[in-house]
Amino acid sequence: MLFEFDSDQRLWQDTVRDVVAKQCPPTLIREVADKGGDSTALWQSYVRQGWTELTDPSAAVELAIVLEELGRATDPTPYLATMSQFAPLAADFADSAQSGAAVYGGVAANLDAGGWVLTGTARHVLDGDRADRLAVVTPAGVFVVPASEVTATRSPVFDPVLHVADVSFAGVRVGHEARADVDVERARHVALTGLALTTVGACRRILDLVLEHVRNRQQFGVAIGSFQAVKHKAADMYIAIERARALAYYAALTIAEDDPRRRVAAAMAKASAGECQSLVFRHGIQLFGGMGFTWENDLQFALKRAKAGELMLGGAAEHRALIAEEYHATVL
Repeated sequence: MLFEFDSDQRLWQDTVRDVVAKQCPPTLIREVADKGGDSTALWQSYVRQGWTELTDPSAAVELAIVLEELGRATDPTPYLATMSQFAPLAADFADSAQSGAAVYGGVAANLDAGGWVLTGTARHVLDGDRADRLAVVTPAGVFVVPASEVTATRSPVFDPVLHVADVSFAGVRVGHEARADVDVERARHVALTGLALTTVGACRRILDLVLEHVRNRQQFGVAIGSFQAVKHKAADMYIAIERARALAYYAALTIAEDDPRRRVAAAMAKASAGECQSLVFRHGIQLFGGMGFTWENDLQFALKRAKAGELMLGGAAEHRALIAEEYHATVL
């Protein structure tokens, strides 16, 4: 298992970075946040460039590169939910032009003479209010449902460009053909890795903005970046990001190679990303003197995306506990 990008992956990273810089600049994020701007055109550009076709497990690292860069840009489209949550659950229902979301709990499926009936309400579904289709995980299996069959209500969250919704299933009927034959556990590993990479990308953006600020901000006639205390905090941020990034790509590699270690690797990636954002968030705010959380400063968007990545699908403490259980089961 290689731990460095090959030449093709480096080229892919440069290409993705260039495209994101041009098509998803901070001005677009602010327009979406301030004016409720539409991100449909941006989503369609991802579709045209083939980014929504990275659904094969062997392309996990290439998908990871895209997710990191989009996390860094605070991407306002449903790409994260579609590619890291819906697609792994609905591989047999692939349509690269349509967006998707995953419902992991809160819904039951009952079999009757006419097929399956889905009932219940799922809370905090990422992009549940704007996805074209939903992959619904139930005790009876996974079902793919058109969004038109459910009622979704967007919930207010602190990240102004992130869509989170409560989705209600009031006796939604689906046929046997809507049931997906999928490894739900593996799909969850992909989802956790995707969130870890998004969080790492957001943390990278925070560090980039902090470094720019401390190089330009003057105090006592010199840049505050020359102060030892500031250097130490910036170094701590960098180390935390690199550690979390390495674990996230390791998790992507285990998925690409169908390595049985992917369960622990995904938990390690999510836990490390959560711990990383905690430190980076704290130091980022402090080094900006608190200005980073004002609405006028673009740093706030990266801070909020990093925090959201920690909260979704379990925080660092939950995944550290899972790792400990795995370790004890192994040694005993």
